Amino acid sequence: KRIVQLDIKANMQVTRGSMKSNAVLKKTTSVATARVMVSSGVLNTRSVLNTNQRVNQRVFTGSLGLRQAVGSSTKHDWRVNAVIQDGAKLDRPLRVAIVGGGPAGACAAEECAKNGCETYMIERKMDNCKPCGGAIPLCMIDEFDLPEYIIDRQVNRMKMISPSNVEVDIGSTLKPNEYIGMTRREVLDDFLRKRAEEKGTNVINGLFMGMEQKEGEKGPWTMQINEYTPDGDQRVKKRDLEVDVVIGADGANSRVAKVIDAGEYDYAVAYQERIKIDESKMDFYQNLAEMYVGDDVSPDFYGWVFPKYDHVGVGTGTVINKPAIKKYQDAIRLRAGEKIEGGKIIKIEAHPIPEHPRPKRISGRVALVGDAAGYVTKCSGEGIYFAAKSGRMCGEAVAKRSRNGAQMIGERDLRTYLSKWDRMYWPTYKVLDILQKVFYRSNAAREAFVEMCSSDYVQRMTFDSYLYKTVVPGNPLDDIKLLFSTIGSILRANALRVSEGASVTFGRKEGEGTA
Repeated sequence: KRIVQLDIKANMQVTRGSMKSNAVLKKTTSVATARVMVSSGVLNTRSVLNTNQRVNQRVFTGSLGLRQAVGSSTKHDWRVNAVIQDGAKLDRPLRVAIVGGGPAGACAAEECAKNGCETYMIERKMDNCKPCGGAIPLCMIDEFDLPEYIIDRQVNRMKMISPSNVEVDIGSTLKPNEYIGMTRREVLDDFLRKRAEEKGTNVINGLFMGMEQKEGEKGPWTMQINEYTPDGDQRVKKRDLEVDVVIGADGANSRVAKVIDAGEYDYAVAYQERIKIDESKMDFYQNLAEMYVGDDVSPDFYGWVFPKYDHVGVGTGTVINKPAIKKYQDAIRLRAGEKIEGGKIIKIEAHPIPEHPRPKRISGRVALVGDAAGYVTKCSGEGIYFAAKSGRMCGEAVAKRSRNGAQMIGERDLRTYLSKWDRMYWPTYKVLDILQKVFYRSNAAREAFVEMCSSDYVQRMTFDSYLYKTVVPGNPLDDIKLLFSTIGSILRANALRVSEGASVTFGRKEGEGTA
């Protein structure tokens, strides 16, 4: 009896083993069959099947996205799903889409395209004229190899004009070959876009509508684009574009940022009029820019008159009282007075400008750069250089970490750009944030700020920091002298304000009640 029981048990084990072997063999044969079909062109999968990728249970047919069963039976439907993991080798170039064709987007596209990535840049308006002072630092001209025709004016003199119209001339500390470049955004942006295209970028003139990952967080991004027809009749063609990595360079109102839930930030409204003045008045602004401060032109920023090719840009901005922006614009024209009197307004521009970096700038295989990331400095409102620099740094990170487009990258790879950026520029943003909080809070503080700018030491420190994009360490003794001088200026300005009465402020700040 014992022998019979052992014999039956042995037969059952053999039977189970045979069934298990058959099942394994059947599944293995199904996967092998799929691979043969892929290699022979029967099925076009979205990515290469190899040991570095996670093999799951579905295989997707090429452009139609149809799912087909492989090795199916009446009870089970065995399928293969190719998901490309971070670091996996590719049998095609890494596909990168840049949304936005300003300095940030164009510089990111250039780096990706010239380093082996299949690069797309989506821009809705090729002749976009952003309301921007247009000032760029000297270091940007060499660093980004900008041609001479990009620079309308070489400004080496500035006037800082206080609320009481005290003028301080700035520029005596500049060397003969040092200047601030004045550009028009439509000229600068067009040059950078064309250079990116020459390096291999596929430029798409269209409106980015949104994007989604249909196959999970490791799957490709499908971009929805309303592409404009080339004949310029404003007709659109709906287009889907599938890519691996997305760089959002689409400005302060970034749609890419909304998709990845990057968080909100406060923003300023910038308003600028381009004013054509006669030649004799343009001669006054040959190499001169003016900055006006005071509650009348902005409660938390400054107004400007910057020279362009054949006109001047006159503008202002504010964060805390956006509804009154046109009244502040009227005030800056009034303050400039007869210097622009009789001029003809040839263009009006308005645009939001971010006030600080977004809470989230990287998510998965998506990165933000330029205004979309919030890279505009406090106090000065500068953004062109930081937009171009952040785009280039992000593009360099994509190219390097993907081994020139040969392997997939992920969030950890994109964060190398972010870490480098924060190390290089966090001190600059912090210092300018402090300066704005100290000197733009009242007219008394603004008077002190303008008086402080008359110091050769302050001018040298300011221009060195601005022109070469570094926080210049100060001399401790001079810093102490400057501190006491600034305190004295604030006290004198406060006394003057009390004796002359309160200054005029247009409109009502957001959040304040009525009197």
